[in-house]
Amino acid sequence: MERYIQMSDGHFVFTRTLESKRTCIGHIHILHGMAEHSGRYLTFAHTLQNAGYVVTMHDHRGHGETAAYNGTLGFFAENNGFERVVEDAHEVITQLHAPVADKPLIIFGHSMGSFITRRYIQRYGGQVDNVVLCGTGNVTALHAIGNIVSKALAKGLGKETESRLLNQLSFGSFNKQFPNPKTAYDWLCSVQGEVQKYIDDPYCGFIPTNQFFVDLTTGFSILNRKKEIAKVRKDLPILLISGSQDPVGEQGLGVYAVAEQLATAGVEDVTVYLFEDKRHEILNEDNQEAVFQVLLRWLEKYDRK
Repeated sequence: MERYIQMSDGHFVFTRTLESKRTCIGHIHILHGMAEHSGRYLTFAHTLQNAGYVVTMHDHRGHGETAAYNGTLGFFAENNGFERVVEDAHEVITQLHAPVADKPLIIFGHSMGSFITRRYIQRYGGQVDNVVLCGTGNVTALHAIGNIVSKALAKGLGKETESRLLNQLSFGSFNKQFPNPKTAYDWLCSVQGEVQKYIDDPYCGFIPTNQFFVDLTTGFSILNRKKEIAKVRKDLPILLISGSQDPVGEQGLGVYAVAEQLATAGVEDVTVYLFEDKRHEILNEDNQEAVFQVLLRWLEKYDRK
């Protein structure tokens, strides 16, 4: 089922709900990445459906059908956009979880969605049973520099102006580790057909605005503060999954850095699983079934039926 849900500030967010194909054992909400949309997760969602999960997802502000309905591609909000997107996720999840409130709630966040998830569990972790951070990465000094540059660009060139410079600075180097790339997006996945689908999708690969990068880097700075990380519930099970060749996760180094952050903050159940030689979008790699099964087996450990 597809429908729009109105947020507390009046914005309409596009959502998808896939009912379980079996007796429901839980509810998984998917938070998609940057410059893409929830429709790209339907193959994954169908697998989860067949395993007994209700699956929901939504298009973030500035993305997919949400942007098409009432916004601009690559633009969150005039101010504090990252926190607003986290609040959107909370309002959407709260409403969509209500029909299955007696079942476990699992949040799956990919790439930018994983950063939104990390902030979500700092603010609303008490309502979540399990978390999967897919294709996540460490917050570094480069993000702080990006914050300064993006603020200057937003002020000088306009908040809703496409930021080709920051887009290039953010992703321009990601292909360098891969020999003879055929496209600018080879770093996403080793399956060329999946890369082509991304290129051909009008809701994918767009250039975000100056204010988007202000919001994103500001959000990264907030969620990376020790006092905020300390707010994550200590008994919340967290799985970090990524490709060992994912440049967003610094070939695994950034993924382990995030896991170490969480463990240092006292989170008791943190697991890291890297898929050898796979890139950023492990859900679309040629071993996607193995990725799905790793996730399902991890969730089975917490079966609360």
